[in-house]
Amino acid sequence: MTDHPAIPGEQPKKDIAFREFVMLCACLMAMNALSIDPMLPALPAIGQDLAIPHPNDRQLIISIYFLGLGIGSLLFGVLSDRFGRKRVLGGAMVMFILSSIACAGAHSFAVILVARACAGFFAGASRVVTVGIVRDRFKGDAMARVMSLIFAVFMLIPVMAPTFGQAILWIAPWRWIFWALAILATLILIWMMARLPETLLPENRLRISAGVIFRTVGSIMRTRSSIGYMMASGVVMSGLIGFILSVQQIFFDIFGAQEIFPFAFAAIAGSMGIGSLVNSRLVSRFGARRLSQAAVLCLVLINVVHLAVILTGHETLASFMILQGATMMTVAFTASNFSAISMEPFAKGAGVASSFQAFLTTAVSSALGSVIGRAFDGTTLPLTLGLAVFGSISFLIVAWAERGRLFTRPHHAGLRDTEFETLR
Repeated sequence: MTDHPAIPGEQPKKDIAFREFVMLCACLMAMNALSIDPMLPALPAIGQDLAIPHPNDRQLIISIYFLGLGIGSLLFGVLSDRFGRKRVLGGAMVMFILSSIACAGAHSFAVILVARACAGFFAGASRVVTVGIVRDRFKGDAMARVMSLIFAVFMLIPVMAPTFGQAILWIAPWRWIFWALAILATLILIWMMARLPETLLPENRLRISAGVIFRTVGSIMRTRSSIGYMMASGVVMSGLIGFILSVQQIFFDIFGAQEIFPFAFAAIAGSMGIGSLVNSRLVSRFGARRLSQAAVLCLVLINVVHLAVILTGHETLASFMILQGATMMTVAFTASNFSAISMEPFAKGAGVASSFQAFLTTAVSSALGSVIGRAFDGTTLPLTLGLAVFGSISFLIVAWAERGRLFTRPHHAGLRDTEFETLR
């Protein structure tokens, strides 16, 4: 793989090597994983220290973050379309760091929830602005492949994050997880400000006005593939949110596997990284639509099998890990592909489109995922049933978005970025 060549009229004068670009984008997007996954082994300690009465209430430390993330996602892409990607992302990251420091100093459940909501709000920029940056440089299947590479690198973070959080708990109180998060975010901010050029071309900048925003959102709503794949992404990702909210209780309360939790979580999350890497290799050949649609069908089938295992009384730690790992691999095939398909029409206004996409998918996935998490009853049934049901609904939405024409590859030539082929 070679560095991405400059494309006349598209690339900034000061460019960044392709590998470094992928690594930096992955780290920017990984700020959300860093804000969630290291907390999982610490939830019992946080609950005890802050006197949280019910075990399911500890999930609010995670779910309130997603609420802030959804609201913040609606704002920062719009700002980045006007003021540029780098300036908006840098300012939001500073506020994210301060919010994390506030979490470290919280001495009540209410205070940590407010600080977590603020952290999620400002972390919204790291998600939507990064997608806008990628869309500034790539489109169609090329964007899907770049996003898959980013997700493959990004998934190294959740693989290691619970182990990282557990390691901190071995030597320090849970508050140091937030201090470590603030330090890591500061290092990523310095790297981004020093190395990433501004990717938004002057001619693609938009004035902030209600008219511009409503026109872009209206265009999304009228574009069946865009709104359909955004909705489908939110529904299918609700299973991932439900898993994150439930997994600590599943390992601690059902299987009594506290000691291996960080490593087991790493194995399950690692399957998403493998899926993203495989997707990045296959998407140029088969197309984002074919791969993602097949992945959703596989997700439903896997969880139907998992339901049969549970209902017949054969669920074990091994069966849960194997089937959940397979499920997470299929989720990896949907994430980057659904995002790329829904963003295809928006070279101009990519920030607004990315904001709306992130807001919609986060709002839907958080709401449905919270239903799965709150339904935890001491078994793996609510999670598995939720994955099967919401996976089926997601596939039906995709079928609507494609008007029933599934497993096709429309306007194939227009989606292949010929300059990107040099990266092979």
